[in-house]
Amino acid sequence: MTKQNLLRIGLLLGAAACLAYTHFKPPAVRAETAAPIAANARSFTLGTLPFSACELPQKRSGARTQAYCAPFAVPENRDANRANGRKIDLRLALIKSEAAAADRDIVVLLAGGPGQSAIDSWPQIAGAFAPLRKHHHVLLLDQRGTGGSNGLLCKPEDDGKVSDTLDIAAIRKSTHDCLAAVSDKADVRHYTTTDAVEDLETLRHALGDPTFDLVGVSYGTRVAQQYTMRHPDGVRSVVLDSVAPNELVLGQEFAANLDDALKAQFAHCTRDAACAKAFGDPYASLMRLRDALRAKPENYALRDPVTFAALQGRVNEYNLAGLVRLFAYTPETAALLPLSIAEALRGNYAPLAGQSQLLTGDLADLSESGMQMSVICSEDADLLAPRPQDANTLLGNALVEAMRAQCEIWPHGARPADFHAPLQTDKPILVLEGELDPVTPPRYGEQVMRGFTNAKLIVAKGQAHSIMGRGCLPKLVGEFVEKLAPKTLDAKCVDALGPLPAFIDFNGSSP
Repeated sequence: MTKQNLLRIGLLLGAAACLAYTHFKPPAVRAETAAPIAANARSFTLGTLPFSACELPQKRSGARTQAYCAPFAVPENRDANRANGRKIDLRLALIKSEAAAADRDIVVLLAGGPGQSAIDSWPQIAGAFAPLRKHHHVLLLDQRGTGGSNGLLCKPEDDGKVSDTLDIAAIRKSTHDCLAAVSDKADVRHYTTTDAVEDLETLRHALGDPTFDLVGVSYGTRVAQQYTMRHPDGVRSVVLDSVAPNELVLGQEFAANLDDALKAQFAHCTRDAACAKAFGDPYASLMRLRDALRAKPENYALRDPVTFAALQGRVNEYNLAGLVRLFAYTPETAALLPLSIAEALRGNYAPLAGQSQLLTGDLADLSESGMQMSVICSEDADLLAPRPQDANTLLGNALVEAMRAQCEIWPHGARPADFHAPLQTDKPILVLEGELDPVTPPRYGEQVMRGFTNAKLIVAKGQAHSIMGRGCLPKLVGEFVEKLAPKTLDAKCVDALGPLPAFIDFNGSSP
């Protein structure tokens, strides 16, 4: 792992009334339906946008996703002279509903990151949207600066060297190089959440002013909240999966949230007799590994788990933190952590490093996206500061210091005065949180619920980040968008979810 990998991996964010409503609420009214689209249609028009059949490629696969695409361009700078200002083409796709005549309201996926392409991420999340597609079209719009929407991708030069200290000079150079690589095609000040919100509203008008059912995941929840705040007439419902509250300064609590999640995840191991016997206290072991690598970074060799090519690398305290953070994002990989840490303490870094090759492969574009800096430097950087209480956590203040160094160089866009104000709304909202989320913990869901009068919070036990596709949650999301009655949504089926038992050895968990 080279000296930039820590940063790349790191940025990867009343009873009586209820009873009365349950028994005496009016029957749900089916939303107005849109004009039918024939099953074999090659083209159609929604509002003023001409859609035609297209295929969306899937990364590292020959498979294709059948969709409909339409041209959609917006001014890069809405305050500039419209005639002479630069226009940017945004990649737009529609996944057709299974219904002959879909409901007029349209589901919109707001991807995470910042920097993730909605279209590129669709194959991984499509299953979670299956119940929604029974009556709704799904819109996929690559946010400006991501994917096919003038993506601000800048692959850093990799000299293969590893710095065993936090190399701020190297981070500044990489930021300068990235800015130089994209400046000919973009004014990076105009690739913020606020710009994306206005793009989405422009799209709604172009589609003939339907209302949107917003589904935001991780950073996409920031976009969803900002859109609801600025354009409430455009919102029918909102799903916030792994929510980042408006008040949150992105990056400020990453270190504390990760340590809290790791301790909670590892507590399941210490309560299990076989796991405790094999690994003792995995968090204490992780801290010993961190301290050992701080004193003496180690080289390792392994076979790439995809290509089987021989690889060599170096692990130090910084990229250890990044690796462990990636593992903590899902129950499946978190279950491997106690074993992987124990192996590393014995000098075998292949389990940690090999799994990271798989995890980071899907995040390559995200990790190389300058759009992350446009968002964070414009919206959070001036509020971001190292915290003394985080100094001895696994992640420490390294990521905060790295982001501050980047934002000394990256141009800043405008931030509305009320950008970090909590969202107050009576729109129907469903908030989904994973009990063991290392980046957006359940308390964030509790925080945003204070501003919602028509909402429900579901916390899934044993789950981590981005949980909409888990267990019965796709069905619940479909029911929520159908009926718009979050408070009466029966979520008992979520209780069947729970943590995965830790691997005792490479054959799996204890019987």
